[in-house]
Amino acid sequence: QVQLVESGGGLVQAGGSLRLSCAASGRTFSSSAMGWFRQAPGKEREFVAAISWTGGITDYADSVKGRFTISRDNAKNTVYLRMTSLKPEDTAVYYCNLIRGTKATTDYWGQGTQVTVSS
Repeated sequence: QVQLVESGGGLVQAGGSLRLSCAASGRTFSSSAMGWFRQAPGKEREFVAAISWTGGITDYADSVKGRFTISRDNAKNTVYLRMTSLKPEDTAVYYCNLIRGTKATTDYWGQGTQVTVSS
């Protein structure tokens, strides 16, 4: 069982940067691969990035590769998403969750954090 709280979103101009954080409950976080997902207006939730338990393996959607970086700090029970060179099409609510491949493995969704990129 894990509870997830996303933060760090906001309004930013195209080309700008943001760092999102996901605070998770206890021990389960440290032994689980974690991922970021996003849901834009009128679209289904989609995979953004994933990171293995130890942080040694990462994976990204083609749309964000080279611009976003996922990382984690298991001592703080936190996963991060550093977003750079933001585009208006990155506008979405961003969520974190436990992950296998590109799919969330639980229904323990947080409330997400809104990212809005203006042109």
